[in-house]
Amino acid sequence: MIFVTIVICVIIISICILDIITPYKYPIGPSRIPLIGNYLEIRKLRNELGFYHLVWHQLAKCYGQVFSVKLGRIEAVVVSGYDAVRQVLCKDDFDGRPDGFFFRFRAFYKRLGIVFVDGPMWNDQKKFCMQHLRKMGFGGDLMEKIIIEEVNDLMVDITIKCENGKPIEVHGLFDVSILNGLWTMLAGQRFELNDSRLTRLMELVHVSFRMLDMSGGILNQMPFIRFLAPNSSGYEHIKQILNEFYAFLKESVEEHKCEANYQEDFISAFLMEIEKNKDSPGSFSEEQLLVILLDLFLAGSETTSSMLSFTVLLLLKHQDIQDKVHAELDAVVGDREIQLADKKKLNYLEAVLMEVQRHSNVAPLAIAHRTIRKTSLQDYIIPKDTLVLASIWSVHMDEHHWGDPEVFRPERFLNSTGNIINDSWLMPFGVGRRRCLGEILAKTNVFMFIAKLIQNFEIRIPNGVQLPDTPQDGVTISPSPFSAIFIPRR
Repeated sequence: MIFVTIVICVIIISICILDIITPYKYPIGPSRIPLIGNYLEIRKLRNELGFYHLVWHQLAKCYGQVFSVKLGRIEAVVVSGYDAVRQVLCKDDFDGRPDGFFFRFRAFYKRLGIVFVDGPMWNDQKKFCMQHLRKMGFGGDLMEKIIIEEVNDLMVDITIKCENGKPIEVHGLFDVSILNGLWTMLAGQRFELNDSRLTRLMELVHVSFRMLDMSGGILNQMPFIRFLAPNSSGYEHIKQILNEFYAFLKESVEEHKCEANYQEDFISAFLMEIEKNKDSPGSFSEEQLLVILLDLFLAGSETTSSMLSFTVLLLLKHQDIQDKVHAELDAVVGDREIQLADKKKLNYLEAVLMEVQRHSNVAPLAIAHRTIRKTSLQDYIIPKDTLVLASIWSVHMDEHHWGDPEVFRPERFLNSTGNIINDSWLMPFGVGRRRCLGEILAKTNVFMFIAKLIQNFEIRIPNGVQLPDTPQDGVTISPSPFSAIFIPRR
């Protein structure tokens, strides 16, 4: 009995020692606790600082721009600074995506979709998605036409809501309009701005993005926690959110199965591909379709909606900048309809939007990467299957490059002749092969909605209202709720 006890103790001690030992030439980091890693320290810093990207910034001050942490059971390297971030985003060795519990839990306990897969499957799915989305108008004249319709509908809606100088809640203002542009290409239909079902789904989008961080949260770091604390860990809530999303998406897919024309939209094209490959389905299945739709639904709505809300918030805080945008729009466009081609002539507005992307940092961390093989990063050796978090925030807020990164100053993107400066340090959509697939759609949406909004309205702060200074943390950053008065200009 004594011998067995000794053996068990030796095994436990050995496991604990092995759990905190790091490989040769691995980045240093804070001391680890066996089995839970750096969870307690990171949680403490997160509670103090309020944001995960500030936690990584604080640790980078202590351990350098490339350091390691143990997120529960997951080995992770956190990278800051232009050179190291760009190397992670551009080097093939870092092209993998995380493969933990949460990322499979959200995808029927498999590796499905397009955002969190890698290798041949990602290549095949990306090729298919881009090919068929382009057929549905993505990146072309049809996409612009769809967005203009949504923009005009929203302007009418705002005009009705702002009668008698009534303040309008900006949170959620753009949600349905933004999603409609994407959903028209995916499902061949759009929603009314007051559609209660879609309003509910967008509420779930916002809630889910606030519940997690880019690593997948505690459910990914310590999956066993769902058995011990199913509610406080968020497991039950996230499961409910996923069930509601998939119920909605399944309904759309079932409707398409009943339609005769299988070439009208992305869902129909994917169903045809499933039928074509039914003897050897490979990457094409109904579950894969549902997870792709979930990926595109989430990625195509939350970030763009938050970016638009941040733009309104910053224009409220900087009325002088808003006045300059008004003057430029009046001089270049006047009363006629704004077109995407006007973007080239509206340099000041473009500089404002670039500065919003830099200053607001909607996605302070790039979507988590994973090393697909043993590789090097600066002077370090990073083992295969290491989670890598790249801090876009650290690049956008670098004092040595920007000088005054905390200041909202669009002029930093204009040269002495008033032309745009394309600074490689601005990377809100990432860089490299895995940069955001929806970049063109997002940029077009932000330009068209803001240009039309400023052309039609003066945006003012309601009397007695204090605008929020602190945004909300999560997978992405979003403004805290605020309202604005929209005064028609014409």
